[in-house]
Amino acid sequence: MAESLIVAEGLRLALPDLNAKPLFGPAPRIEILHGIDLTIARGAVLGIVGSSGSGKSTLGRVLLRLLEPQAGRLRFDGEDITHLPERALRPLRARMQMIFQDPMSSLNPRRRVGGIIAGPLGLHGRDAIPARVDRALDQVGLPRSFRDRYPHELSGGQRQRVGIARAIALEPDFILADEIVSGLDVSSQAQVLALLEGLVRDLGLTLAFISHDLSVVRRLCSHVIVMQRGAVVERAATAALFAAPEAGYTRELLAAIPLPDPDQPWT
Repeated sequence: MAESLIVAEGLRLALPDLNAKPLFGPAPRIEILHGIDLTIARGAVLGIVGSSGSGKSTLGRVLLRLLEPQAGRLRFDGEDITHLPERALRPLRARMQMIFQDPMSSLNPRRRVGGIIAGPLGLHGRDAIPARVDRALDQVGLPRSFRDRYPHELSGGQRQRVGIARAIALEPDFILADEIVSGLDVSSQAQVLALLEGLVRDLGLTLAFISHDLSVVRRLCSHVIVMQRGAVVERAATAALFAAPEAGYTRELLAAIPLPDPDQPWT
C-alpha cells in the first residue's frame, strides 16, 4: 500500500451564515463539512467532485489548513496539523501549494511573470531564484522570455500555466488544483490537463483536483470522492466509479455529462 501523505478523519466545519442578520448576537452558523474522512496516498491524484455548494472547495482549503476545522483530525506526512498555529505551519506551507480557478484574479496584474513566480521563492528563503524561475517556466512549457510579460499580455491558458509554475517552483509535495480548467476553452483544457499529467509523473506530485466535471476527472484522477451537501456520498477508484456508480447522486452527475453518442453509456 502506498504511503499516505494526507489523512483526514471526521473533519467538520461550520461557518457564519452571511445572509442572516440577527439583531442581537452573532450570526448563526451553517455546517459546511459533515465528518469528512479521506486519505491521499503519496503520488496519487484524487478527484473531489460535486455540484456548486457541495463543500468541495471548502474541503480543499481545510486540507491546506487555510481554514481550521472545528472537529476531526488532519495529518500531513504523519504530522498532526489540525490546530497548529500559523508560526508552526509556516515551514509546511512551501510543501502544500494551490492552483486557483481564475488565473487572472490570482496573478498580480502589476507584476511581471518572473516576479510572480519568484515571490513565493523569496518568501520561503530559497536561493538561486532566477534559475528556479527559469526551470519552472521550462516545466510548464512557457518560453523564458515570458519572465518580462504581464498577465494581461497572456492568454487564459498561458496565465494558468504561470499559476502552475508558481506552485511547482517551491517543489511541493502536495498541490490542490481548484477548478483550474473550468474557465478555459476545450483546447486549452486539454493542454493544461496533459501538462498536469506530465508533472505528476515527472515530479512525483500528489494532487487533489477539485472539479464539477466528471469527464475531466476521469482523464486525470486515479481515485474520486463525490460530495453532496458537505458529505462524501461515494468514493472509489475512477474506473470503478464510472463502470458501476453506487450513489444515486453520482449517477445523476454521470448522466449530466454530454456524450459524443448519447445512445452509448460511459465505458
